[in-house]
Amino acid sequence: MAIQVRPATVFDDVAAVVGPKNPTSNVCFCLSYRIGSKENLALRGQARADRVRGLCAQDPPPGVLAYDGDVVVGWAAVHPRRDTSFATSRRIPHVDDVDVWSLWCFRVRPGHRKQGIMHALVEGAVEHARGRGAPAIEGYPVDNDGERVDLTMAYVGTRRLFERAGFTKAADTSSVLSGFPRIVMRLDLR
Repeated sequence: MAIQVRPATVFDDVAAVVGPKNPTSNVCFCLSYRIGSKENLALRGQARADRVRGLCAQDPPPGVLAYDGDVVVGWAAVHPRRDTSFATSRRIPHVDDVDVWSLWCFRVRPGHRKQGIMHALVEGAVEHARGRGAPAIEGYPVDNDGERVDLTMAYVGTRRLFERAGFTKAADTSSVLSGFPRIVMRLDLR
């Protein structure tokens, strides 16, 4: 399997991975950290899809997608931190004033898991950020010490996933997900 990772510019492909099964649903589309809380809570049904369609048309787009041939199999949200809620988070600290990019959400479609797609997504997100001039990239995974993470909470990734891609721990956070502390993992791109 040769996984290719590309910028998330095709709305239908983004919707296939992170969109709700019912298009009028008010969930997901990976907007929680990308837009403000007030707007996120206000968007309903088709308005959510329309907002994501608009993000896919922006430069940079809202993330990257993994493809197995022509089939979209995975998603990673990656964007300049300044345009996300991580810019003002009280739980996820800033290591310094560098204009880093944030990598915060992964999704692999059922039937394609346990095939290394998350690793390809991290690598693709790093290359996407590097190609856009990012000086560094951060992730905010759980530090689960090898323990099993509930699948619904595994969207942030694990410390080990980021370490395998060359990231190092930069800071602790006060955020906890599924009983595990989250940490700041960082990779210098200069």
